[in-house]
Amino acid sequence: MTAAEVLAAHAPAAALCPALPAWDGELAGRLLMAPMAGVSDAAYRLMARAGGAALAYSEMVSCAGLHYGEKSWELVDPDPAEPDIAVQLFGSRPELFRESAERVAVRLGEKLALIDVNMACPVPKVTKKGEGSALLENPELAAKIVRACREGAPGVAVTVKIRRGRSMGQEVAPEFARAMEDAGAVAVAVHGRFATQMYHGEADWGAVSRVVDAVSIPVIASGDMLTHEAALRALAETGATAVMVARGTYGNPWVFSGHEPSAAEKIAAFECHVRLLEATGAHLKRARSLAGWYFKGMPDAARWRNDAMSCVRAEEFLAVAAEVRAHVC
Repeated sequence: MTAAEVLAAHAPAAALCPALPAWDGELAGRLLMAPMAGVSDAAYRLMARAGGAALAYSEMVSCAGLHYGEKSWELVDPDPAEPDIAVQLFGSRPELFRESAERVAVRLGEKLALIDVNMACPVPKVTKKGEGSALLENPELAAKIVRACREGAPGVAVTVKIRRGRSMGQEVAPEFARAMEDAGAVAVAVHGRFATQMYHGEADWGAVSRVVDAVSIPVIASGDMLTHEAALRALAETGATAVMVARGTYGNPWVFSGHEPSAAEKIAAFECHVRLLEATGAHLKRARSLAGWYFKGMPDAARWRNDAMSCVRAEEFLAVAAEVRAHVC
């Protein structure tokens, strides 16, 4: 089955919509699915869009990887069932950003919704190369990167994703966002943690508000959008134009719509997601994490999670789902 056929056949049982409207470029009040390394593959994006996400992002893609090899293009290419995709690039060399933006725009054509530049990743193996959140300490280089993307893909919206700052207590987000606006970024997503916090502690949505006050372009709030209610509260409290949801999507594609799924709908969503992994050619080991997420809170959830850890083929994961249904529903 194709991914589109999987959605048509299995999404309704999970209270998900198989018809995926194209991105219209409108950010106001929208909930977006964040780029997540090792998570946001085509199957994950399709589940999010079926759950109501206005737009879904690729995993962050290395400009160097696109330049030197073909493997990284697997992270860029959308499935035919996807109406469009936002592609997030990372690196530190403006000339590679220019080249990558041009090649991505040509390759994806009308399916490219926007190009986002990652200036937020806190992982040391990224920052030690001057990439990700390390760019927060080099606004001049960051501005060159934004301009390079615009030059490589004229007519394509270029956005950036940032954090409060690199180190605890050293907030640079408002002035950094102004520099990105001056360089031509059309929107900025702000994660309310410092890079050195990684994902610990609580996100400070006040940092988002301060960026809203500092720039005239749309601001996307990020950090601790774990529920639909939290996302709506962030919109109201920060003045942000839109919200980006990351960990809140784990086992919960309904986070975008606010639907409260039943146990039967969660099981059906897991089954749909497994079938999408198979249809899109993804590695089925990813379903092991999905099982823990979708079955969380159910009776004997640890048992079902452990059973899934030994699964390899789609049929084995679906058999676990059938067993969960027999015991829970």
